[in-house]
Order: sequence, then C-alpha cells, then structure tokens
Amino acid sequence: MLPIRLACYGLRSVTANCKRINIGSLSQITREFSSDERPQFPGSRSQWTEKLEFIRPDLYDGIPVYRVMDRKGKVIDPSQDPQLPQEMVIKMYKCMTQLNTMDRILYESQRQGRISFYMTNYGEEGTHIGSAAALDPKDLIFGQYREAGTLMWRGFTLDQFMNQCYGNMDDGGKGKQMPVHYGSKELNFVTISSPLGTQMPQAVGAAYSYKRAQNGLCVMCYFGEGTSSEGDAHAALNFSATLDCPVIFFCRNNGYAISTPSKEQYRGDGIAGRGPAYGMLTIRVDGNDVFAVYNATSKARQVALNEMRPVLIEAMTYRIGHHSTSDDSTAYRSVDEVRYWDERDHPISRLRNYMLSKGWWGDAQEKEWKEDCKRQVMTAFARAEKKLKPNWKEIFTDVYHEMPSHITEQLKQMEEHVQKYAEHYPLKNFSKD
Repeated sequence: MLPIRLACYGLRSVTANCKRINIGSLSQITREFSSDERPQFPGSRSQWTEKLEFIRPDLYDGIPVYRVMDRKGKVIDPSQDPQLPQEMVIKMYKCMTQLNTMDRILYESQRQGRISFYMTNYGEEGTHIGSAAALDPKDLIFGQYREAGTLMWRGFTLDQFMNQCYGNMDDGGKGKQMPVHYGSKELNFVTISSPLGTQMPQAVGAAYSYKRAQNGLCVMCYFGEGTSSEGDAHAALNFSATLDCPVIFFCRNNGYAISTPSKEQYRGDGIAGRGPAYGMLTIRVDGNDVFAVYNATSKARQVALNEMRPVLIEAMTYRIGHHSTSDDSTAYRSVDEVRYWDERDHPISRLRNYMLSKGWWGDAQEKEWKEDCKRQVMTAFARAEKKLKPNWKEIFTDVYHEMPSHITEQLKQMEEHVQKYAEHYPLKNFSKD
C-alpha cells in the first residue's frame, strides 16, 4: 500500500496506509472544500446568490442620528439622560458661551487688523464640549483646527488662547504658528497642523503605542467631512481597524468643507456609512445635542479600551460662521439658511433650555455671566495685545536640539544685518530675552 501524506486545511501532516485512513476526516475536508453553503474567498463575509443585482445606495435608509434632547432642550427618553451633576452641566454651558464670546472678539480683532487670521466655532460648540467632557484628561487629542472648546474644557486659559493668536512672547509656540494653531503638552493636546488629514495617521500611531504600553488611555482624533476625502483619512481608518487601535475618530460634519457643500463632497451616506466598510463600530449623533455627543463619546471610549478597537463617531452639526476670516460664506449659501440654524437649532440654546427646565439657570444668572464672561475675555485680550513679540532670534531655534554650524552661521549673518540696518526694523516691538 502506498502511504498518503495529508497536510492541508490546518491539519498536521500524517502518514497512513489507505486501509487506516479516517474516512470521516476525508469527507469533512472534501465537504469544506466543495461546499456551496458559503464562499470561501478570504477578505469577505458573504453568501452565494444567483441574482444579478447591483447594490443601490439610494434604496436603503441612511444611518439614524442618535439624540437625547429635542430642539427645545427636552429629554425624549429619560433613560438616555446622562444625569450629569448640576455643576458639570453649568461648566459645559459656560465653556460653550465663553468660546462663543472669545470667537466674536477675536474675529473682530482680525477684521481690525490686530491679528492675521482667525477661525470661529459658531454652531459647533456642542461637539467640542460634549466629547471633551467624556474623555479622561490624560487621553491624547489630535485636533484639526476647529476644536478650541476641547482645550478650553481641559483648562487652556483665555490668556493662552490670546497669546497664541497674537504670537507674542508668552505664546507657547513662540510666534511660529498661525493663529488658532493651539497645542499643549500639559493638557495632552497635540499642536494643530495646517494641512488637512495629517493628524489622522499620526493619531493611529499614537494609539498603537498606547495599546502596546497598556496604559489604559485612548486617543481622540477630530476631523471634518472635507478631510475625509484626503488619502490620509483612508490610510488612518484602515490601519486603525487592522491594527486594533484604541482610537476614536470624531468627524464634525458641519455641512461645508470651506465652500464645498457636503452634497458635492461625497455621494454616500455621510462619513458614518464608511465605518462598517472599514470594520469599525460606528455611530451618527446629533452634534447640536451636547448630551448625545457626551453619551456617544463615553461609550466609544469604553469600547476602544475594553475591546481594543477603533470607533467612528459622525457628529451632524452646522457651521454657522464663515470657514475662516479668509472666507465669505455668503458667496455660496444664503443668509436665511444660516439664520435658521442660528435661531432654531443652536447647541447653546438647547442646553440653556434644559438648564431652565431643571431650575439650574435663570435670567439673572444669564445676565451676570454674560457681563463677567465678556470682561474676562476683554481683559485677556488687552493683556495679550500689549505684550512684545518673541525675540527675533527664536526663528533659528527649536528645529534642532543642538544648533548645527550652518544655522549658527545664518544667525550670525542675521545679527550683523539687523545691527547694520536697525533703523529699518521695529526692534522695539520684540523681546530682548
């Protein structure tokens, strides 16, 4: 009898005479190889079909939008109320309104030529505060550029915001970044980078290192629906899923990527529709409902850490302000459209109504807080504006740990040049330290 060697389908190699072959095992292997019950192609989970049908995206309902409150601030299902303590809810409201006040003052300061650039957060305050409040302060945040509220929640002061926008001597970035490109090592917020999408693969790398360190922390990565069209977004989402990284991708879908409306940005069911295709747990929430955002982020964090996998949150909101001070949104959308969202579906109004229904807030408190809030912002604004710019020599520092010879030579040449033509430079505006 000729020996038969079997080494297939994960079985150990065995040698047996034909008389000793386990017929049951052979029939099982044959069944598994010839089975028509399910396709065996790697990389898909499918059933067979004999119908020639293409999947039509317009024939199914979109992913639902999770909410806790209606537009008037009334909790729809009491079981979904996060039951946050009064002090925390008031802090949420104060952060949202203070962010709004700071936006108004800094936007006008740019229009007056006092700072070079600014981006407001009007209408998106709920996405910032609801998500930031649900995270651990030690969780690492990668922002895009419209997440100032998350920093404010963590304790970034008005002075720090103002110093950064003015690029003065007390700016943590030493005046080397554009305004609104905040960052804070102490508050675990990675400095903003202008190019869209670059923060996404970086966030995955950080999350993978957290996974290996088993430090009990996750990474939060914010991005807009416009950024989802970048190649970096695809790479990040795919890598995070295949590497099982504890990262939360938080998409602020505010309807516009600068002047490009979402209907021209994609044809599918928003950004959440892409999550299942990457093998990610996904949820779509009402970004104007701070409690819905809080609940979704809190649950996403639990999943990311307990199951070591990424989660995608799409927060549906609306950008009430212009994209930036370089943009005039009246060129591509109507004033009536903006007014609707400002008056009928604003996250600040919704939370205020909730607080009023609880008896936690009133007209007298509102008046007092508005006056105090504006005073705080204006005081920090005035302080920042009076400060000197960083020493001009800072332009040569911080690229290398030790300044190499060619940079040292450039610094020397610049010193000689400035000394020779000092009357042509506003040196009195720069710190000498």
